[in-house]
Amino acid sequence: MDTHCYVVTYDIGDPKRWKRLFNLMKSLGEHVQLSVFRCDLEPMQVVRLKGHIEEIIKHDEDQVILMDLGPSTATVLQEIQVIGRPKVFRLPGPTVA
Repeated sequence: MDTHCYVVTYDIGDPKRWKRLFNLMKSLGEHVQLSVFRCDLEPMQVVRLKGHIEEIIKHDEDQVILMDLGPSTATVLQEIQVIGRPKVFRLPGPTVA
């Protein structure tokens, strides 16, 4: 599996668009802060995510940043530094609900 760890952050001008994007991101990743998510995504998931983002945002008002941190491993998560209130990241891999 070619899964990469992404940090996705966004600045959305309209509360309805913000909520739509928030719900999309919540279904794909780990909520880190108000408009910040960490996601373990395969290449096809990234393509689909970008398509959904294109449908949600207004390009002249909103901004979404996807940062590829590299292959999803516990080592990558250890490289994410948190200052202040601690944040423990979920390890990549399948989850049982």
